[in-house]
Amino acid sequence: MIALQDINYISAEEYMKREHLSQTKHEYKQGYVYAMSGASDSHNAVSGNLYILIRNHLRAKGCRVYASDMKVRIDKLDIYYYPDLMVTCDPEDTKYNYFKKSPCLIIEVQSPSTANFDQNEKFEDYSQIESLQEYVIVSQNRMNVKCFRRNSENLWVQQSYKSGDRLELKSIDLTTEIENLYEDVVFSEITTDRLLLPEDYQS
Repeated sequence: MIALQDINYISAEEYMKREHLSQTKHEYKQGYVYAMSGASDSHNAVSGNLYILIRNHLRAKGCRVYASDMKVRIDKLDIYYYPDLMVTCDPEDTKYNYFKKSPCLIIEVQSPSTANFDQNEKFEDYSQIESLQEYVIVSQNRMNVKCFRRNSENLWVQQSYKSGDRLELKSIDLTTEIENLYEDVVFSEITTDRLLLPEDYQS
């Protein structure tokens, strides 16, 4: 999903009040509010597959997985984002009904229109969350996953996965075939994440 900026500058407190009443989701970054656009069929399929895999894996383990309706609060930066999925194992997070502060895993399902933002600005923001161990970017258009892990020296190390690989999410001790993420996903060369050109309609 991609955010569309609202030019009105508001406080975080006012944002939370408005968001609680709004029928449209918005993200918040340092006083600026961004309306969230809708997601594609592939995006929803990949997100749903991931949620089921992680939810089943975490049963009775004291951790919880949240889908795209739960915000993450980045205190250091005064930011509220809606990750596509996140996992928190911190009991303190149960105190917060409308956001979480200490995820160990965040996953974003990427489209061509969000690729640059997810891998650069958003990753930089997420990296300021001290509890975060893994940040995962999953392509919705092909079998490709990028996993960024924080090592013992507090540096981020990238590992990529493709078709035929086994995806490892070390933060929650989960390993699965990458194909499981893409169950029921139909790949197409033409996507609605870009402007359609005349040649796209030619047979």
